[in-house]
Amino acid sequence: MYSSLLLHGKKCIELHKSSTFRVISVKLLQKEYPFRNPFSSSASTLQSDSVLNLLTSYGFTSTQISKIITTYPRLLTLDAKTTLLPKLQSLQSRGASTSELTEIISKVPKILSKRGTKSTGLYFDFIKDIIHNDGKSSHSSTTTGKQGNKMRNVSVLRDMGVPQRFLFTLLVSESQPVCGKEKFEMSVKKVVEMGFDPATSKFVQALHVFYEMSERTIEEKVNVYNKLGFRVEEVWEMFNKWPYYLKFSERKITQTFETLKRCGLGDEEVVAVMKKRPECMRASEEKIRSCVETFLGLGFSGEEFVSMVKCFPTCVGLSAENVRRKVEFLVGEMKWELKDVVGIPPVLGYSLEKRMVPRCGVVRALVEKGVMSGRGGGGYGGIPPMSSVLACSDKVFLNRFVMKHGRLVPELMAIFDGDKEKGSQGRTAIKNVKGLCVSVS
Repeated sequence: MYSSLLLHGKKCIELHKSSTFRVISVKLLQKEYPFRNPFSSSASTLQSDSVLNLLTSYGFTSTQISKIITTYPRLLTLDAKTTLLPKLQSLQSRGASTSELTEIISKVPKILSKRGTKSTGLYFDFIKDIIHNDGKSSHSSTTTGKQGNKMRNVSVLRDMGVPQRFLFTLLVSESQPVCGKEKFEMSVKKVVEMGFDPATSKFVQALHVFYEMSERTIEEKVNVYNKLGFRVEEVWEMFNKWPYYLKFSERKITQTFETLKRCGLGDEEVVAVMKKRPECMRASEEKIRSCVETFLGLGFSGEEFVSMVKCFPTCVGLSAENVRRKVEFLVGEMKWELKDVVGIPPVLGYSLEKRMVPRCGVVRALVEKGVMSGRGGGGYGGIPPMSSVLACSDKVFLNRFVMKHGRLVPELMAIFDGDKEKGSQGRTAIKNVKGLCVSVS
């Protein structure tokens, strides 16, 4: 079976001070455990500090520790002395160098939560082989039992072309989608037959769905969508876009459908929205209601909200603060109108800090220097339409608003890069951009 499957399928935050680690740790753990504050006592604080100190003593860099606690916040709740230290000591005693230890644990910190030093060592060695030996692990063939089976299954996926980052996630997944033999083989066969590319995250998502759900359960979910107005082929088209949507309960599916209807969408419009972006199923009823209240509170009409949802369905999952900050910037500071946002609602999905502010900073600088005075008719002092500033690639934006302005290019590039210094750094940026830019009519 394995050979037949093979034929089918050929944050990082830079931290500098321990106090910064503590702030990040608190935020991550509060997100992980929203119903309790893991730092409510001095004992909890000491425990997290002990974990951070232990990792530092074993040679982990600030960047690596940041990656570890961002990827697996629960590590900070483990006991440094009785749980983590023995495992690190055991790995070193087995011959792991500092560089190997820090590299592998930074990639897959969850192996430190495995029960016992022996289990941790087996996972460590297997991951090491995947990283350094092109996935050809001797451990997958010699290890027996449940762990050996998981490693052999992961090796199959590796040979099919599933990237390392997905393999590691599958290996330590709580849902165990790479356990067993027949069930795993059948699940992979279904995913391959549906045409999912092993190099994409959708392949792994589909594997989770088929492994965790019986054929009967999947059929029941398809029938739920069918009763709501979706054709069977449309249900599977949605599955190809975002496999996880099939995992929601009947209650959640129906609730989301009815909530969107109460927002002003008709039955066919809700079907169209879900078909376009099935990810909007993730939004809770409370979040959708909050979203409606936020848009109405900012001055949008009910009809305009419906129009935006139809064009950009995932806007129902945006936080109130996210929407408010972006609209206040676009309308309040840049002086564009609400109707401009209604016209291209995907702008609400753009990053305020990485896209809106740098680009708008460039065009405002041009206006203030009189270069664009009286042009356009969009927003702030003659700034051009929102679509020409925000709804284009960086390459098009730079050609349109930066590279054609000669002596101003260094200053404009410094603004675009978020760099206040307009000297050599701006000129360096120009060299990097000139190779990419071509004239835009």
